[in-house]
Amino acid sequence: MKRTDRSGKITKICTTYCNRLTLNASVGSINRTFSVAPMLDWTDKHCRYFLRLMSKHALLYTEMVTTGAIIYGKGDYLSFNEAEHPVALQLGGSDPADMTRCAVRAQEYGYDEVNINVGCPSDRVKNGMFGACLMAQPQTVAACVKAMQASVDIPVTVKCRIGIDDMDEDADFENFINIVASSGCHTFIVHARKAWLQGLSPKENREVPPLNYERVYRIKRAFPELSISINGGVKTFDQAKMHLEQVDGVMVGREVYANPYMMASVDKTLFNVSSTTLSRDQIVLAMQDYITQVADTGFRPWHAARHMLGLYQGQPGGKMWRRYLSQNGTGKQAQPDVLIRGLEVVQQAREDMKVRGLA
Repeated sequence: MKRTDRSGKITKICTTYCNRLTLNASVGSINRTFSVAPMLDWTDKHCRYFLRLMSKHALLYTEMVTTGAIIYGKGDYLSFNEAEHPVALQLGGSDPADMTRCAVRAQEYGYDEVNINVGCPSDRVKNGMFGACLMAQPQTVAACVKAMQASVDIPVTVKCRIGIDDMDEDADFENFINIVASSGCHTFIVHARKAWLQGLSPKENREVPPLNYERVYRIKRAFPELSISINGGVKTFDQAKMHLEQVDGVMVGREVYANPYMMASVDKTLFNVSSTTLSRDQIVLAMQDYITQVADTGFRPWHAARHMLGLYQGQPGGKMWRRYLSQNGTGKQAQPDVLIRGLEVVQQAREDMKVRGLA
């Protein structure tokens, strides 16, 4: 059934951006106005540290980590830098006991949230019984949420689609939200597309199924007490503000990775917080310091530098920066000061433009 307030009336949706900020803050201790999507092979701890240099308030997510990797794997899948807060762990799995075990580990490590992946459409994920295929099994997701939330104090949230394959985007999606919310989940991040599990690759599933933002808006109106964030196709702050008139938060993925310096405007533009903003050059210097301090076994400068290719996008020397890092940062013999050398290339490009009178 639809959620109602104590008077029995559906709570009126907030119609202004400022009201959204107030409501968002009241849902919990994490402000979800803007978050960066969990992206496999991309949002590792080095990427998150880089992004945090530009925004103090955006919520950051890990790559999806499976319960099997955490429980049985030999690697360290959970460590992160304290500077990354607020940061959420995204889990892939469907066994309540395993999910609970991993949620407890996440809390012990200090994560601010644990998120259940119910949106990834790849065959590998489907065969492992997690990801978007769980949209068809809301009771399984609900059982995981209930078990996890009973064992941890941090929020347990769900990232999902508006449906899969032949699921009805209205009745079936609302039923999914209702069942999972009844188990104790108060926060949903919704990719405003269906996942077509038959015939499309994961990349195609991020682009081919049509976006249906209005469906996400209607879910927020039907469940006003839930925190609903929208994901999919958002590229500008104007688009984000438009969505924030209807829902509680906006999650952006590929656009942030391609143009990471947009993060430098997030705090002021969306959180209404004035803070010191580092220049691109200052960020390079900070990341160079970071690289020299990382003590992880097997770490190479490229592990951090690869996330920075788009830092100078649209700026003088941007193409040269990308080319220099790609050509000089990837090999085993890459110099530890690769970022400094890349910065020198950018600075020289600026000087050349000044000489030519183009700057």
